[in-house]
Amino acid sequence: MSIAPHGGQLVNRLLTGAALDKARTRAKSLPKITVEAYPAFDIDNIAKGVFSPLTGFMNAAQTRSVLDTMHVSPGIPWAIPILLAVSQAEGDKLTVGGEVAIEDDMGDIVAILHLAEKFAFDHAEIAEKVYRTTDPSHPGVQYTLSLGPVFLAGELDVLKAREVEFQEYNLTPAETRAAFAAKGWKRIVAFQTRNPVHRAHEYLQKCALEMCDGLLLHPLMGTTKSDDIPGDVRMECYTTILEHYYPKDHTMLSIMPVNMRYAGPREAIQHAIYRKNYGCTHFIVGRDHAGVGNFYGTYDAHYIFDEFDPAEIGIEPLFFDHSFFCKACGNMASIKTCPHGKEHHVFLSGTKVRDMLQAGEIPPVEFTRPEVAKVLIKWAQGTK
Repeated sequence: MSIAPHGGQLVNRLLTGAALDKARTRAKSLPKITVEAYPAFDIDNIAKGVFSPLTGFMNAAQTRSVLDTMHVSPGIPWAIPILLAVSQAEGDKLTVGGEVAIEDDMGDIVAILHLAEKFAFDHAEIAEKVYRTTDPSHPGVQYTLSLGPVFLAGELDVLKAREVEFQEYNLTPAETRAAFAAKGWKRIVAFQTRNPVHRAHEYLQKCALEMCDGLLLHPLMGTTKSDDIPGDVRMECYTTILEHYYPKDHTMLSIMPVNMRYAGPREAIQHAIYRKNYGCTHFIVGRDHAGVGNFYGTYDAHYIFDEFDPAEIGIEPLFFDHSFFCKACGNMASIKTCPHGKEHHVFLSGTKVRDMLQAGEIPPVEFTRPEVAKVLIKWAQGTK
């Protein structure tokens, strides 16, 4: 029996058939707002059930509950509010109880919002509670503080699914659930990444796979920071390492088109919930999960799970310490399993790795697979 979606039912807000035709016609006469990529991705994830049980953008009471209790409703954990903001001028033109057509960043009318509420909320408070800081150097804070002053709440009817790069890997929660069932997988562990997989990641994944039937390598492919490694480079790294070093009968690659919020601990909760909706039963939480800079403690994303009833979360988190290759042990290990000092550990800083790649040097095989390094060298030398 597969794991139940968050809230008990997998949401589907994508219209089809006659309902879609009527909505498209109706949308032409509705007041219209245009959104950028960030809320457009959120709309798509509401539509396909990635954000189950949400059926639209949150209202003021839900926002307050999420910020203060990390629950969207009693018994339903949720750690980051999903909000739609517009300018004061745009908000003034819209009527509560009416409908609003939403045009995305590609110029398509993608949804109709049933406007249930317009409200204001302190942007700094949202930033402080979600990101634990109001420092505008944090990308999530910077985005939050830039939002318009009027928040729009209500259910969505979605007219068009968002197509993304590597669309062939963009399986919906319903599709991953069907794939797991077809493979006979009952215990599925998901791995969240926005970076290429190196040996430490591989070690965590294979440790987890020892206790599960299948591994879902599930890179995040929504909006990310401009200095993150581009999606096409990451995907080539993923397909390369899976081809050479993973068992095909027990691994699967799919993308998750969700925005990266860099919210550290709270985002770890969200990433677990999303993977639950995709049908996974276990979720790997590594060191500084979803962190950025020095805003979060190394294992804050582990500790936050203690604030919830495990039955409420409903997916089993697997916590891993910092891992590395130990020359004295002769294999991959973690601070939990290795008795040797740091002088025996293979560790390279991000700057050192980037310098090696730009020079055409393959980092030590204890750090990264050479096939992956070659992909990264090609990219790094092109960014000099």
